[in-house]
Amino acid sequence: MLSKLFVAASLALLAVATPTPGGSGNSGPANLCCQQTATANSVAGAGICAIVGVLVQDVTGEVASNCSPITGVGISGTSCTNAPVYCDDFYSSALIGINCSPIIINA
Repeated sequence: MLSKLFVAASLALLAVATPTPGGSGNSGPANLCCQQTATANSVAGAGICAIVGVLVQDVTGEVASNCSPITGVGISGTSCTNAPVYCDDFYSSALIGINCSPIIINA
């Protein structure tokens, strides 16, 4: 009986502790200007993933840090001197983008 209770409590704790897409801080897809991008399986990328609780193996693109949203992509005067990227997930509370691809903001 005690082992069944332990298993049930462990599963409940795991469900609460596992981040979900669209969860806390994830504001969805965004065009971002980021200071750093990295592949998820690099040391820097794994660290970025760990901050927001994303598993490295779940990332198909790059990850980015110190990001701010870009508004008016393709409009004259829009600028980003670092790394302009489109990310599937933007964790605005941590300024982190997940599954990112480079974009051109001034054509």
